[in-house]
Amino acid sequence: MGKTKYLLYSIANIDIPKMFRMLKLISVKANKNILFTLFDVVWCGIKYQAGYHDYLEFEFYNLSSKERATYITRGINNQIVKKFNDKSEWYKFNDKSHFQKLFKDFTKREFLTLDNNYLEFESFLKKHTVVIAKPICGEGGEGIKKIIYDKNSDVKKIFNQLVQNNQLLIEECIEQHDEINKLYGTSVNSLRMFTFIKDGQPHFLQAVLKLGNGGIVDNFAGGGMYTILDEDGKVVYSAIDKDDNTFEIHPVTNQQIIDFQVPMFKEAVKLVCDASKVVPEVGYVGWDVAISKDGPVIIEGNCYPGVFQTKPSLKKDKTGALPKYNKVMKLY
Repeated sequence: MGKTKYLLYSIANIDIPKMFRMLKLISVKANKNILFTLFDVVWCGIKYQAGYHDYLEFEFYNLSSKERATYITRGINNQIVKKFNDKSEWYKFNDKSHFQKLFKDFTKREFLTLDNNYLEFESFLKKHTVVIAKPICGEGGEGIKKIIYDKNSDVKKIFNQLVQNNQLLIEECIEQHDEINKLYGTSVNSLRMFTFIKDGQPHFLQAVLKLGNGGIVDNFAGGGMYTILDEDGKVVYSAIDKDDNTFEIHPVTNQQIIDFQVPMFKEAVKLVCDASKVVPEVGYVGWDVAISKDGPVIIEGNCYPGVFQTKPSLKKDKTGALPKYNKVMKLY
């Protein structure tokens, strides 16, 4: 949707109680009264297309106008998607079953779509013993379930429950690389890797390491955390969660997050750049990639990827990712 339409849509869908809770938190962090904070948040919404989450996460209360203009906000992200991603092609990413078929050379694991095929499911579950069930369409890690088979499992009951809950995509479980397991082993800790393709030439933009924190998913909205990686796949900044907490040490495993080197990172970069050529009509994609014991594999692709940037207070400069994106996208 266009800039004005997106702004009006955002205003119409504001969670007022949540916004005021956030405003109170921001006013404390900024050491400014809540009325001033409210006006500044509104101004940033108009000027920079920033929501109150952007304002808090990227610490707009501590930034100059020049610095604020370097950050990719949710509104700017919407404009990038609108400009480079053909909406008629989104289904190839949003339908996870279709995505698995189209990108099977990159996902590198077996899958099954449930459709009155109990015997196939029974065979699939017994073969793999540990599988992941998820909705065909969904986001934020919602509806994902890990199923472990043993001789006491009621397979028919499991099948019926999955169909009832619309968890129709069954995937072979990814065996995560041992080094990443050390950070947090209960979820697959994926990389969100951003690519942009134009005139057949793929560009790798940036990568984010997402970590679970007490659950089986690593999604930011689901209680996980993230940190930005450098160009070699090394963690250089603390991880943050949706409540604006920062972590140098993982709170569950007590493992050091900063200085962690993602294994097989160069191979992962090549994987997503090659994958970006499959549907070039969707030019800007955020790929979720797992590092398995045998190498990187794509979990899914996001044609409306979220916004990930390092908090200004965690880095030496206060520049966001927009200038880097602009070099290849020519946004302004």
